Amino acid sequence: MTRPAARMITLGLLVATMGLGACSGWRDSGANPSNWFGRSRAAEVSPEAVATDVNPLLPESAADFIAGNQKAVEGVTIDQIVSLEIERTIEGAIIRVAGLATREGAYDARLIPDTIDEEPEDGVLAYRFVVKYPVEGTPRGTEATRTISVARSVTSQHLDAARVIRVTGTQNARESRRR
Repeated sequence: MTRPAARMITLGLLVATMGLGACSGWRDSGANPSNWFGRSRAAEVSPEAVATDVNPLLPESAADFIAGNQKAVEGVTIDQIVSLEIERTIEGAIIRVAGLATREGAYDARLIPDTIDEEPEDGVLAYRFVVKYPVEGTPRGTEATRTISVARSVTSQHLDAARVIRVTGTQNARESRRR
């Protein structure tokens, strides 16, 4: 091999090595979509979110029954939030939450936004994890049989204005902050 060819190969390898070395910064970069929200952590539940001894499926008055009780339509807040994960997508993100119901048989799990237009309030995009229960009694069961998962797609518009995504249950809440 001639000297100029060997120098070109050496120079090419040097440039490739430096280029690959620069890629290690991508992991911690703000441009990396997997860094936009960190792991979830426990958060305090606001006093107004804590359940009372009232059965939310029964109307407080006959007028509520006739007009339609919104809580009976939406469901009841799940007992505990077990995990919260944010996965980036092309359109925005998917919020995945696992919760622990008070008894077996919970169904129709949903994340209900705390605001009507689903806009972040003070940088917090907040949701309540609600489920419905069968009318007939069901056993309490083990944690594995009471764990229920739900996911919700969120657009980039909502994420851009949010610094925190928070999901609330009856006993606890979990939140994930933007890095």
